[in-house]
Amino acid sequence: MKKLISILLLSLYLVSTTELYQLLKMPLLIEHYIQHKNLNPEMSLTAFLKIHYDHPVKDSDHDQDQRLPFVSHVSLLSVVFTINPYLDFYFTEKVYNTREIKKPLYKSVLYNKEIFNSIWQPPRFLQS
Repeated sequence: MKKLISILLLSLYLVSTTELYQLLKMPLLIEHYIQHKNLNPEMSLTAFLKIHYDHPVKDSDHDQDQRLPFVSHVSLLSVVFTINPYLDFYFTEKVYNTREIKKPLYKSVLYNKEIFNSIWQPPRFLQS
């Protein structure tokens, strides 16, 4: 029973959201083929399909041709995106773990902190 219900639901979903709904129009195709066969008994199924699908022509039964499966397509699935105008923001107080950050000490002959600091001093004017 579960298997039958799941197959039914999957079929309904696929028919409603994909082009598989076109398969439901197959009786119209058969009926239209019979009409063409009555008008021209020598017409084969491949000739009928070629007339209606390969190079369709606007003729007297154009409205009926447009109802055949896989001739016209409709976009079934449309997605709507809305934004809620009432947005609530909640802020929580974050607790930070204070850790002592150790600064590296440069003890090198090539590095002299006082020299580098003196470069970035503003110019001084002599007052006389």
